[in-house]
Amino acid sequence: MKLTASREEILTPVQNVIGVVERRQTMPVLSNVLLSARDGKLSVTGTDLEVELVSSISLNIAAQGDITVPGRKFLDILRALPEGVTVTLSTESDRLVVRAGRSRFTLSTLAAAEFPLVDEINAQQVLKLPQAAFKRLMDKTHFSMAQQDVRYYLNGMLLESEGGTLRAVATDGHRLALCETTLSARVTGKQQVILPRKGVLELQRMLGEEGEVELAVGTNHVRCTIGEIRFTSKLIDGRFPEYSRVIPARANRVIDADRSTLKQSLSRTAILSNEKFRGIRLNIKPNLLTLQAHNPEQEEAEDQLEVSYAGEEIEIGFNVTYILDALSAIEGDRVHIALTDANSSCLVTAAADADAKYVVMPMRL
Repeated sequence: MKLTASREEILTPVQNVIGVVERRQTMPVLSNVLLSARDGKLSVTGTDLEVELVSSISLNIAAQGDITVPGRKFLDILRALPEGVTVTLSTESDRLVVRAGRSRFTLSTLAAAEFPLVDEINAQQVLKLPQAAFKRLMDKTHFSMAQQDVRYYLNGMLLESEGGTLRAVATDGHRLALCETTLSARVTGKQQVILPRKGVLELQRMLGEEGEVELAVGTNHVRCTIGEIRFTSKLIDGRFPEYSRVIPARANRVIDADRSTLKQSLSRTAILSNEKFRGIRLNIKPNLLTLQAHNPEQEEAEDQLEVSYAGEEIEIGFNVTYILDALSAIEGDRVHIALTDANSSCLVTAAADADAKYVVMPMRL
C-alpha cells in the first residue's frame, strides 16, 4: 500500500472512527484501525464488535492494499504533525511507515484478514430522513436509557417505524422519554428495533444539522449512512416494554408553568435534597406550586411559584433529576405537567408541541 495526501485529508476519516476504538482490548486487532486503499479511495474502519464505523475519502492511491495499525497511536501522530504538511503512508515489511517532512514513524501492523468486518446486513427496511430530525429524536430521549441494567433491553433505545412516523423511546424503568418525527415516505407495517447505548451515543456524535441520513434496518444490525461515513451497529435482541401502556391516558389535572422559572426553582430546591435519592415534594394548589426538599442532615428547602392550575390539591414526590432532564429537553417557554393522582406517573410535555413526551414515576417521601 502506498499513498500521499495532506495531513488533514488522512486525519479526518481517522477522527471519524476513533470513538469506537479502545486502547486495551481482549483481541489486539480491535485496538487497530483498518486502512483500505482501493479504487481511488482510502477507507478507515474501527470496531468494538458491537459498533462499526467506516469513513472514506477520495485520494490518489499509488499502490493498493489493506493493513491494520494501532488506532490511537496513528491518530496521535497525525495530530502532532504540522498543519498542511504532506503525508506519505507506505507498507514496508509488515510495518506502516508514515513520512511527513523530516519526520518518519514506523508502526506495527496486523494483517487485514484478522480484522472483523460486518457483512451485508440484509436490510428489510430503508428509511431516509434529515440528519437534524434524527439527531433531535436521539437528543430528546437518550438520557432516559438505562445504564448496565440486568434487563439488557433497557440499555438502549427503541426505534419504531409505523405509517409515516419514526419514533424513539427510552426508559430505565423509573422514567420514559418518547419523541417522534414525520417520515417523507410512509412505511408498511410496524417495525421495532433496539439500538444499544453505545451505538446511540456514537450516532449522536456523528449526526449534524445539514443533509440526509439513510437508515437501513436488518434482522441483527442497523446501518446509517451519513455522507462518507457508514455506521453499523448490532441490535439488542429482546422485547421492549409496551411503552404506550405507561403513558398516562387520564391525566386531567394539568399544571401550566413557565419552563425556565420552574427549572430554576427545582434546581434551587434540589440543593438540599437527599444526595442519593434526589427526592423532592410537590404541593400543588390552585395557581400555586410549592416545592420542598430535605436531607438526612435535617436541612430543608422550600420554594414557591405561581402556575396555572385549577384542580384539587395534590401532594406528590418525584426524583428531581428526572423532572429536570425532561424540562431541559423540552422546547418552548411553557410546559405542561399532567397528573392523575398522588400515586400515578406524571406526563411532562411542551405546551405548544406534543411530539416529545416524558413520563416520570412518583416516589414515596
